[in-house]
Amino acid sequence: MTATTHDHAHHAAEATGFKRWLVTTNHKDIGSMYLLFSLAMFLVGGAMALVIRAELFQPGLQLVDPYFFNQMTTMHALVMIFGAVMPAFTGLANWMIPLMVGAPDMALPRMNNWSFWLLPFGFAVLLSTLFMPGGGPAGGWTMYPPLMLQTGTAFPFVIFAIHILGISSIMGSINVVATILNMRAPGMTLMKMPLFVWTWLITAYLMIAVMPVLAGAITMLLTDQYFGTTFFSAAGGGDPVLYQHIFWFFGHPEVYILILPAFGIVSTIIPAFARKPLFGYSSMVYATASIAFLSFIVWAHHMFTVGMPLAGQLFFMYATMLIAVPTGVKVFNWVATMWRGAMTFETPMLFALAFVFLFTIGGFSGLMLAIAPADYQYHDTYFVVAHFHYVLVTGAVFAILAAAYYWLPKWTGHMYSERLGKAHFWLSTISVNVLFFPQHFLGLAGMPRRIPDYSVQFADWNMISSIGGFAFGFSQLIFVWLLIKCIRGGEKAEARAWEGAEGLEWEVPSPAPHHTFDTPPVVR
Repeated sequence: MTATTHDHAHHAAEATGFKRWLVTTNHKDIGSMYLLFSLAMFLVGGAMALVIRAELFQPGLQLVDPYFFNQMTTMHALVMIFGAVMPAFTGLANWMIPLMVGAPDMALPRMNNWSFWLLPFGFAVLLSTLFMPGGGPAGGWTMYPPLMLQTGTAFPFVIFAIHILGISSIMGSINVVATILNMRAPGMTLMKMPLFVWTWLITAYLMIAVMPVLAGAITMLLTDQYFGTTFFSAAGGGDPVLYQHIFWFFGHPEVYILILPAFGIVSTIIPAFARKPLFGYSSMVYATASIAFLSFIVWAHHMFTVGMPLAGQLFFMYATMLIAVPTGVKVFNWVATMWRGAMTFETPMLFALAFVFLFTIGGFSGLMLAIAPADYQYHDTYFVVAHFHYVLVTGAVFAILAAAYYWLPKWTGHMYSERLGKAHFWLSTISVNVLFFPQHFLGLAGMPRRIPDYSVQFADWNMISSIGGFAFGFSQLIFVWLLIKCIRGGEKAEARAWEGAEGLEWEVPSPAPHHTFDTPPVVR
């Protein structure tokens, strides 16, 4: 072979390696890309959270400019929601749904590739706003007018980025729905699907329904700013509270988009390590659907203090409290699944158990916030911050970590280090409670959220919270190290990595007998 031919072959091989990731339509490759991207965004969003906690370590303004502090609170939320949690769940859906329903791939593989590649582009645009004249958005992730309209140069870029991320989410969801409804293996009826598939089907419908609502709200903001409309300007006959209604009509179902797939993950992991079938399968499906339906009619509980009529407050209060019923059904069923099971406590099960316990705490504080007269006291305080972080960190993020540990042997063919996994779990669980539990006390004492300075009476709990924040942040580096070790090699995973006590066999649906982790085990 001549030198020229050799060089040409070498370049072709290199191009193929890079091109494989760029144009791949393989659901596993795309799932891995989503998961790695979400991990990167988790670390970026986490760094922003540490800026916030470092500033709040002591009263007074010490580290960052107050405007930059508000940019961090805004960007932290946008990056964590649209960059970390949603892409992680989409990555899990890409990897696991075709395997769980016995499909060869996702229904629309090329669109699948496109919906992934929109994400890095969208986040490049979003994060670039931090370097524009006047800095990035500082109006909170809710982007309320008139505050958001003071952003300056970065404003249209923020709107553009969110549109791109919304398009990506809608396409990903259409793909999930098309795959689940059209590509199930023979005999895989809807009521035989694993719970993870069910939760994702319902989540995908939610996303298709509400993403366009967000797009409408931010487009109206854009036309108010640049085209002379007055949708949200009282001076021109508009109403800033209208924006809040439209935003939260998207925002509340969005909260369930961030937690329903987590329910599916936990409903997969708990039966595996309790070595019992999931208790109350059909009630779990109906509970998930009920939660999704109710999420559309509770949006104004974010707005009890805007001056809505008493009848409105009562309706949204009762509708919100009603969500506790199907959620309680789920928690009961998880506990009943574990009851008298042959349980073992490997890392995925530990994260799933922590999820059940800590997510329930988030649920109880949510019930407190649902009570309209009480919410007058809690609104816009750190109590709200504590509530939604218990739901979204010890809820969604812990479920994602549980899923990563549970399916890593399947994805990589290697077993992760159980010692490192347990160290990661205990450090994360202890530190996350040190971080967020004191925020309940701060909120009940009246500390407002999104403020870089505070009164001296809040100093002690803020210091404790910040220490917990840094401990939690640095605990995640153990996970990154464990992940690198697991991907690069290590102990070979058994074909049935989570098979437990003797005499218990896993029963896998007939369409895919070689997929061993895809459905909860059935003891026979």
